[in-house]
Amino acid sequence: MSGILVLAEHAAGAFSPTAVELVGKASELAASLGTTASAAVLGDADAASLGGYGATKVYQASGDFSTHDTGAYIDALAAIIRESGADIVLVPANYASADGLPRLAARFETSMASDCVGLKIEGGKLVANRPMYAGRAFVDVTLNSRPALASVRANSFPKGESSGATAEVTAVSWTASTPTTTVLETQAPVLTGIPLGTADKVVAGGRSLKSAENFDSVIRSLAAAVGAAVGASRAATDAGQAPHNEQVGQTGQTVSPNLYIAAGISGAIQHLAGMRGSKVIVAINKDPDAPIFEHATYGIVDDLFEVCPALTAEFEALS
Repeated sequence: MSGILVLAEHAAGAFSPTAVELVGKASELAASLGTTASAAVLGDADAASLGGYGATKVYQASGDFSTHDTGAYIDALAAIIRESGADIVLVPANYASADGLPRLAARFETSMASDCVGLKIEGGKLVANRPMYAGRAFVDVTLNSRPALASVRANSFPKGESSGATAEVTAVSWTASTPTTTVLETQAPVLTGIPLGTADKVVAGGRSLKSAENFDSVIRSLAAAVGAAVGASRAATDAGQAPHNEQVGQTGQTVSPNLYIAAGISGAIQHLAGMRGSKVIVAINKDPDAPIFEHATYGIVDDLFEVCPALTAEFEALS
């Protein structure tokens, strides 16, 4: 084995929690194979600091990656994969990898698995656990060809603390192909609070909140007390109770927090597809037959307008 490579994403030089998570997991998998974990960094960031999380070497490609360009993403990452000779490549599961990883797999004529929530080594090969049929089933997929490519959901593995060690950094030269698209303007969403995609805790509300005012006073208040990000069902966002960038589900964001509180959400399969990987699910719904209870760790059959404010008060008292 020639090692495991992780794409360590960053924003303005600050590595994402998923980068730390994946480097740590890669280090664990590499130890079982008797090899090493390395990292790939696109653009300007303190690449050497990834040594504190288990990367023995970091391959850094210079350039402006502040906006996603499919060609640049593929060209730079392909150059790093060739330079490192990695047999396994792990990347975060997000819009960039959904766009770029299949193209990268085609370029290397290799296998890939997307949106993975579990990784292990069996017989010297990467075995990825991933959802199928909109989250109705989870299957193990063995990746036989090399390099094996996998995108991984955020919060699938623990995040370790940095040891303070530094990694050797190697600059990788790469040549960008002719751009096929031109970015005319970038409109960033207005984000408040904790980012949903990488949140450790999420409080989500459904259509039964009835109004944006109720959603804010009930769901956002509870989320603030818990220290959680805010999520919503598609029915709630379609009704204008919450913005669409807070939607969780098959047509929204996929989250895997340690705690997911679902208030007034029935549990349609489209919503479950986006949050079923949560470690602990607390469902609050006055309908005892709501499908969400079949997947909940804890269920509260009661009126959310009574339960949520009571929970908010209790959490605030603990802070």
